[in-house]
Parts: sequence; C-alpha cells; structure tokens
Amino acid sequence: MITNNLKKIIFSALFLAMGFILPLFIGQIPTIGQMLLPMHIPVFLCGFICDWKYGALIGFILPLLRSLLFSVPIMYPTAIAVAFEMAVYGLITGLIFGVCKKKNVISVYASMLPAMILGRMVRCFAEIVLLNLKGNPFIWKTFASMVILHSLPGIILQLILIPTVILTIKNAKIINNKK
Repeated sequence: MITNNLKKIIFSALFLAMGFILPLFIGQIPTIGQMLLPMHIPVFLCGFICDWKYGALIGFILPLLRSLLFSVPIMYPTAIAVAFEMAVYGLITGLIFGVCKKKNVISVYASMLPAMILGRMVRCFAEIVLLNLKGNPFIWKTFASMVILHSLPGIILQLILIPTVILTIKNAKIINNKK
C-alpha cells in the first residue's frame, strides 16, 4: 500500500518532470513559450494536489535546476527571482486550498489569485535586491512589461486550465475533498 507521503513525493516528481518537459514543447516557438509560462502550471498543480510544502519546494527548485541544466531561464537574476516567485505559488495555493472546506472552482480561484499576486510581488522584490547587489538598476517599466503584460496569455491559460485539471482530478477521485 502506498502511503499518502509517498503519493505526494511521486506526484511532486511528476510535476518536476512536467516543469522540464512542458517548456521544451512550448518553447519551440520562443515568443509563445515565454508568454504561456509553462513552468508555472506544474507548480500550481503541485501546490493543489500535494500540499504547500511540496508545492513550495518544487516551485523553488524547478527554475534553478532548469537554469543549471538548460541555461534557461538565465540564472542571475531571472532564475533566482523566479524561484522565489514560484515557491510562493506552490506555498499559497497549497495553504489556501488546504484549508478550504469544499474543493470547488471557487476554492481553486481563491487559492490561485492571491498566489499569482503575491508571487509576482515577491519576484519584484527579489529582482530589486538581486539587481542592487550588482549595482544594476531595477526598471519598473521593463518589469511590468515582461512579468505582467507579456505574461497575460499565460495567466489566462492558467486561470482556465488549472481549475479544469484540479476539478477533473477531484471528480476522478485521484484527490479527495478532505486533502
């Protein structure tokens, strides 16, 4: 019999693998690949399905490992800042969804939206700190353009795809109402 912790470890490994593979498929067209945020999807799913600890861990290590293995994203400052951003995604979605009594579309959005906002705020702060360490300026216009406006297609995709996947998995009884 597989224990609950072993299931979470297996699913986390699956989400980590997805985080490596999805960008390879979507990234064949670089402009579209960057817009769709393919690394973010498995991190959100990990936070929802495995819980906040696994979601935060996978969110943090995924961009760093991808940078080490594939040089994408660039390690400094991007992969480091994205690691903090995605750790927040996994952490917040797992925490909020974990305390929701009903696991429905409202609880999925109630978990995702604060995670998306807080994650981007943390990334902004991380980039400010990292750039200042090297004496480089942080340019708000560039940050807003790349992290918010350029990412809108990916954000919309996440807001459609992730609730659909979570509710499908829940209805298939792969995860249950009482996490």
